[in-house]
Amino acid sequence: MRARLGAISVDLDSLPHYCRIHGLPESLLDARLRRIVYEVAIPRFLQLFDALGVTGTFFAIGEDLEEPANAAMLGRAHARGVEVGNHTFSHDYAISRQPKLAIEAEVARGEAAIERAIGVRPAGFRAPGYTLSPALYGVLVERGYLYDSSTFPAVPYYAAKAGVMGALRALGRPSRAILDSPRVLLAPTGPYRPRLAQPYARGDGGVLELPITVAPVTRVPFIGTFAAALPTPVVRAVWTTLRGEPLINFELHGVDVLGVDDGLPRELVRQQRDLGLRAQTKIDRLAEVFRWMRDDLEVVTLSAAARAVAKL
Repeated sequence: MRARLGAISVDLDSLPHYCRIHGLPESLLDARLRRIVYEVAIPRFLQLFDALGVTGTFFAIGEDLEEPANAAMLGRAHARGVEVGNHTFSHDYAISRQPKLAIEAEVARGEAAIERAIGVRPAGFRAPGYTLSPALYGVLVERGYLYDSSTFPAVPYYAAKAGVMGALRALGRPSRAILDSPRVLLAPTGPYRPRLAQPYARGDGGVLELPITVAPVTRVPFIGTFAAALPTPVVRAVWTTLRGEPLINFELHGVDVLGVDDGLPRELVRQQRDLGLRAQTKIDRLAEVFRWMRDDLEVVTLSAAARAVAKL
């Protein structure tokens, strides 16, 4: 039996959330573009999963499921074996800075929307913008989550995000994103139980943390945007550094299988440069990573990974 595990997780952030993060007006989006992650990206991921014999975990935003067609598509994905995790109700990037009652409302409303769509309460959570706080982690413990997968200790990502947010602020288009505590950069890179008062440190918290994978030493992020936007040899070089990791948590977004040929707004493409690639180019690159994972690892949902890790 294979000892090493792999998990493919996809955040289903719809395009309005990208407009918010880049300080762009949502009026750029027509009805088709508002639904494109559910109507186009999800079927593409399901086709990839079926073709390569793997499964995955989707993290859904509750307010997106108020659109009946989106809820129906998520239900179809779940019926095909995809796990669905909670990505809050409104994807408030500053949720980790909110008071406990506001955090509870966001988490609970997200749960309820997902349960209505698929008939199952989510067991896993991922915070918008990957930002945790003691209050947010405490809510997850109280609500009985099996795992959280928000910690992203990627030094290059943190630096790039700080630079982009500063540039947007200077342009008078402030992002709704927030910059996490620098403590995240020292967080464990493998599964761990957080400390209640400091979730980026080891402790004995009741909710297991499954960090998003970064390379050892350099902490370069091994995520979908990286794999879809860069040539395969570069991605392969980072992949080879991960061979000692017990769990590779490969995190993607719905837009990682969308491209300029899908009719995305030019203003958004200018801000999110990976959207300037053709969709098939990105899909082919991601398929290659999925093959590496399938051949070298036991690819499971994040819930299955959490249960396996908890037994160790």
